[in-house]
Amino acid sequence: MPDTSSVVIVGGGAAGCATAYFLAKAGIRATVIEREGVGSMASGFSSGGINPLEGAGIPGPLCELAMASFRLHQSIAPELVDESGVDYGLETISMLTLAFDDDAIPTLTETHRIFDSAGDGFWARWLDSGQATEIEPRIGPGAIRALETHGNAMLSSYRYTLALAQAAENMGAVVRSGNVTGVESSGGRVSSVTLESGPIECDAVVFATGPWSGQVAEWLGVPVPVEPLKGENLRMILPGQPQPTHDIIGGGVSIFHREEGQVWVGSSEERAGFDNEPSIAARDRLMALALRLMPAMADAELVLHTACLRPVTSDWLPIIGRAPGWDNAYLATGAGKKGILISTGMGKAVADVIASGSTDVPTGGLEPDRFEG
Repeated sequence: MPDTSSVVIVGGGAAGCATAYFLAKAGIRATVIEREGVGSMASGFSSGGINPLEGAGIPGPLCELAMASFRLHQSIAPELVDESGVDYGLETISMLTLAFDDDAIPTLTETHRIFDSAGDGFWARWLDSGQATEIEPRIGPGAIRALETHGNAMLSSYRYTLALAQAAENMGAVVRSGNVTGVESSGGRVSSVTLESGPIECDAVVFATGPWSGQVAEWLGVPVPVEPLKGENLRMILPGQPQPTHDIIGGGVSIFHREEGQVWVGSSEERAGFDNEPSIAARDRLMALALRLMPAMADAELVLHTACLRPVTSDWLPIIGRAPGWDNAYLATGAGKKGILISTGMGKAVADVIASGSTDVPTGGLEPDRFEG
């Protein structure tokens, strides 16, 4: 006798667990299938920065979803912590972006314009090198100018994903280990999801499969152009020194203050297929850039070197919604470097459509059918 579930969600990252959470809030039972464990892939290794004002597709087609997702993060956080018992450290942060030459000034000028006009708690101000040094005395001596911005947020991406999963479970969802090998379908409807251990019958299925979404294209016969983008981070501590009060950015690298007194250096970008092993070359490159940004990093001790695979689409925009030609198969994938930020919007949008047939989350232009033909 096969197992049954109202909705099967394939993938236990932030998008899949957010979908399970919002379905649970709507009273719909979901089963999350994860091969390695909740938050074990990119969602567990992200630096956890939440910036709705910049990035691929921002400003542009991702703008509305990014801001809606940002506001969702803020609105659900108190309740999610209470429902899950997991404090994932959501907090508003300030950033200090350094310019080491005149070529960097136009980009900072655009960032200033974006933050200065955003309102809603965001702001930016120009600093000379002396003012920047007052904020962070350890910055590199080559900085000619700096931009201080405020309003972004950060969180522990692993604990956030865990909180979503735990809260969903507390409301009736099931999280189980397993390797999905295909689906059974008839008449444009998926009837069950096939695991190595056997099938799970379902009323609907959500594929939140990240860089492995190419398998979904084979199962459903629809284009899902998602590929892995490798990213590496260094988790470090500065013995006997305080954490920076701001995230420090410039020269192609970022230094983040993170939980447990750590300082994270990140991040790299590399097309390396499904290789997710940390590399010495990436470590050395990140450290060389970090030393220019903040020479005091020479005294830092490496705690952990991580690598993960981000799911990126051919147009660098996420894929959200019902798969073309299918009545009950949905996609929530391809979020790239904005996965933690837009996971709230992705999860709520898909859950809304399953529960009621529509959503007020702005996902126009991000639907799966844009790749047909």
